[in-house]
Amino acid sequence: MRSLLDVTDLSTDELEELCNTALDVAEHPERYSDKCRGKKLATLFFEPSTRTRLSFEAAMLELGGSVISMPGVSASSAAKGESVHDTARVVSCYADVIAIRHPKEGAAFVAAHSATVPVINAGDGGHCHPTQTLADLLTIKREKGSFENLTIGICGDLKYGRTVHSLINAMSRYKGTKFILISPEELRIPDYVRKNVLDELHIPYEEVSDLEKAMPLLDVLYMTRIQRERFTDMDEFERLKDSYILTIEKLSSAKSDLAILHPLPRVNEISVKVDDDPRACYFKQALNGKLMRMALILKLLGSRDFCEEPKVTIPGPTCKNHACITGVEQELDCLYTEREENGRRVRRCLYCEAEAL
Repeated sequence: MRSLLDVTDLSTDELEELCNTALDVAEHPERYSDKCRGKKLATLFFEPSTRTRLSFEAAMLELGGSVISMPGVSASSAAKGESVHDTARVVSCYADVIAIRHPKEGAAFVAAHSATVPVINAGDGGHCHPTQTLADLLTIKREKGSFENLTIGICGDLKYGRTVHSLINAMSRYKGTKFILISPEELRIPDYVRKNVLDELHIPYEEVSDLEKAMPLLDVLYMTRIQRERFTDMDEFERLKDSYILTIEKLSSAKSDLAILHPLPRVNEISVKVDDDPRACYFKQALNGKLMRMALILKLLGSRDFCEEPKVTIPGPTCKNHACITGVEQELDCLYTEREENGRRVRRCLYCEAEAL
């Protein structure tokens, strides 16, 4: 049985396969309208969602399957204290595949190891969001023609932005990728992304704070919102929330074939006047997300021979990351992996990848 917890669970060949399937779905939807007849998708969303939840549900319905949904945390057994472990095991009795979104990092990992059906991570806290990255990749492929030799600017909340972390993981595997990471000092990418991905793979990157200076260099601009729900200090949020606002004027120095992406929802970080610019791709991105989720559901329901690469785990104390699932899930073993990073041995939480302090 196969699950998707992180975009790197998929090889580059598999990403290409998913893109090709998605493009074929777009061209010939009638070929796929009955592929999942008799199959059920369960959507377990412990956080608010519009695009991700509806695109999963639309994807399954357009494949001829059906959908069962948790009606929100307050109306579910989670409000009574039921664990993610138990919820996933129970829902496995009712569905053929599960999509889960949860505010705690590592929750999808727990669900996948409890469930008896494939589990798709639809976002776990500020950790990662692999299916949004599938939407991003298809958009980049359709707009740029290739994943190689691209300079990608990522702007906004790089610390808590799970879509950012997943996109960096995915694009770091392609030849000629360079990142320009644009954020305030307080919202720079986490150490585990910088060290485990960019530094370890020797990916060229710059960390800057000025969007306009970076603009002429970019092939892709990935805008993100500053996420109120990830902040524990509201004063810090208020100070940072309007750090970057993309306007038509700021695009004057951009390349004519720049692709502007945004995972949405947008607050005010992209002016609505940019929507009519031919370089704006974020609404196309939403459609591409549905197509890629259709391709992914088909792949997972047809793949029963996948085993995750075993990891050597080390027991340890409770993770110090306040957003980690180990802080709330009862009787969950606190486990760590150990690896070499920049010449030193580092232990990281198996669930959220935070470094053990």
